[in-house]
Amino acid sequence: MGRLLKRFSGGATKIAKAGGEETPLAPIQSSDVARRAALLDSLEKSDLGWFWASDGAGRLIYLSEPAIERVMPEKEDLIGKQLSDFFKDDDYEGVSPQRTLKFQLAARNSLRPTVVKIENGDRTYWWEISGSPRIGETEQFSGYHGIARDVTASIASQRDAEKLSRYDSLTGLSNRHRISRKLSSMLISFKAAKRSCAIMLLDLDRFKQVNDTMGHPAGDELLKQVAARLKRIIGDCGEIGRIGGDEFQVILPDIEDRQDLSGIAERAIQMLSQPYSINGMRAVIGCSVGMAIAPFDGIESEELVKAADLALYAAKGGGRGRFRFYSSDLRDQASHRHQIEEDLRDALIKEELEMHYQPIVTADGHKVVCVEALMRWKHPERGMVSPADFIPVAEEVGIIRELGEWAIFEVCNQVTRWPEGIGAAINVSAVQFASDNLIEIVKRALKKSGVQPSRIELEITESVFVGDMERALRIFRELKQVGVRLALDDFGTGYSSLSYLRDAPFDKIKIDQSFVRGCSEEGNNNGAIVAAVVSLASALNMQTVAEGVETKDELKAITAQGASHIQGALFSRAQPASFITERMDSGELVFEPLGPEKYRSDRRTEFRKIGLIHDDSRYQVFLRNLSKTGAKIEGLLEVPVGTEVVLDLGGGQLAVASVRRSEGISQGLEFETPLISDGADGLCTRHRVSPYQIEAVGRKLQALKDEDVAAITGGMSKAKKAFLEVDLATLSVD
Repeated sequence: MGRLLKRFSGGATKIAKAGGEETPLAPIQSSDVARRAALLDSLEKSDLGWFWASDGAGRLIYLSEPAIERVMPEKEDLIGKQLSDFFKDDDYEGVSPQRTLKFQLAARNSLRPTVVKIENGDRTYWWEISGSPRIGETEQFSGYHGIARDVTASIASQRDAEKLSRYDSLTGLSNRHRISRKLSSMLISFKAAKRSCAIMLLDLDRFKQVNDTMGHPAGDELLKQVAARLKRIIGDCGEIGRIGGDEFQVILPDIEDRQDLSGIAERAIQMLSQPYSINGMRAVIGCSVGMAIAPFDGIESEELVKAADLALYAAKGGGRGRFRFYSSDLRDQASHRHQIEEDLRDALIKEELEMHYQPIVTADGHKVVCVEALMRWKHPERGMVSPADFIPVAEEVGIIRELGEWAIFEVCNQVTRWPEGIGAAINVSAVQFASDNLIEIVKRALKKSGVQPSRIELEITESVFVGDMERALRIFRELKQVGVRLALDDFGTGYSSLSYLRDAPFDKIKIDQSFVRGCSEEGNNNGAIVAAVVSLASALNMQTVAEGVETKDELKAITAQGASHIQGALFSRAQPASFITERMDSGELVFEPLGPEKYRSDRRTEFRKIGLIHDDSRYQVFLRNLSKTGAKIEGLLEVPVGTEVVLDLGGGQLAVASVRRSEGISQGLEFETPLISDGADGLCTRHRVSPYQIEAVGRKLQALKDEDVAAITGGMSKAKKAFLEVDLATLSVD
């Protein structure tokens, strides 16, 4: 420091008076220089503060020795380095300062105390620096003199405290507050830049069961492992936050292709559903995913999160272990679901519930030997309510136990009215299985009805093995001691393990319909999977039931693979007890296969109005059926084969298509780009009309509305139409 002081203290120093004259001061004496040098050296060595200096070109020409020793092993590696390369802007949380250090140095103004970052290998330090520009006698800028102090400890402490307020202490992920702020700021900037942003909400299925049976420490460890898997799935593509006990949110910027999002969601569901090892124990959970995309489903963060939440709700209601995209009709479904919840509480009291029965027949002679009992709700105003609508609600609001108990008593009573050789299978939910009184309920129902226990079969899903497997196996053994039969339902749909097949005393394995569907098609692996399950069951002395058989080619393939029993609409849908009783009383125990010859993949029968665009004209047509590759429509007269059209499937979904068949008012279309699964039982387009495109033609920027899409796709056109529209109600030409 003494050398630097001498270098810049030689000669007289001038100061300006008020009148503008300059008066030279007496030269600094050498004794003064020595005292100052000693004082500054003492200050440097105390580590209370350091000194630095640069030349006019912005190069570092001096730094206190203690400072050099702290951050750089070799002085030669530092002196001569550009200040902006040594002192770097602190971009904590990805937010750069409004005025960068490089900008301030270039302006040659005084540097106010500024926190900078210094990096050396894997070590990072934070200093607070300030400085003043030096102007020589020729009024030339000759660099900076400045001071610095190490604030690494205080910065680290401050950021640790901030991290606690912004990050989840258990998983290290962003917490609800931080991920919400991140989404809000991102949507604001993305709206200005006309960019898209997707969010995913993930909810762990059956996490509460693990938490309750294995304890909260095990639940915490499970959440840590879930977070680690999510990080591997998402990588650098997005930001992950934990927003609740077992709920996570993922922000995925610049992704609007729903096929890409489907892939991410499917990987998340698959990976998070794999078994976890916790303190030497095995736990299996699932995952449901809801997705929404800005600006299509919402412009503001609150609107977008609400849309994703509705999609998540629909995914959980659809059977869990699924993903769903948001669509506008989910709002109506949510309202409908709320009404179901209100009415369901009174359904038992008002005796609105009834059991229907679907025959299970032998593969060789198609003789009914068992029926599956399926609950139905006959609502006084809405008619028959689908179990897919009310069973998830019953599980969610906690009345599934009461419904399950009623079903066991009802079925046991009904079976006593049928021939001795006919049994009935009753579905037992995971919630009901977890209750402590299941065995007692079964015993009471058997005693009250007088039915032989061997005629009652309890269908259990693999999810009951989540958490405490020893408890599950104990309950199975006790049920077998009671005398009832046990069937493993939905085998192979995500939680399969040979270990519990080895230990659990099942009598039957039910092959899920997802493996039956398409098993007759060449190149489809489902047939091989069915054969493997049948072989496994045979080795374990278990029967097999192929569920959901709908076509004769599926029946042929399943029978060839060796399945012992068949169940599906090909023989009969679920029927009221009176129908089954009448058949049995008349001795008609054989059901003939009645249905289509061949399976047709992904073709859904529909009957709804949609838009069709041709040139500048827009038409209303009826959609008869829909598949991934095409559709059948009605409502236009004599459209030539080869005509290029666009179908407006609603929600901004435009599908470019060509007419491949045309007969009168009916046309068969082939899509230019195949549709994809919407995560449920429907299909959707990969891309949609962007609200930014709608805004560009003068309309308000908002989430997609069908009327806006119609307006920009020929809805307001006065051009003469090329085709005649037919009113299907009257079959008159408009």
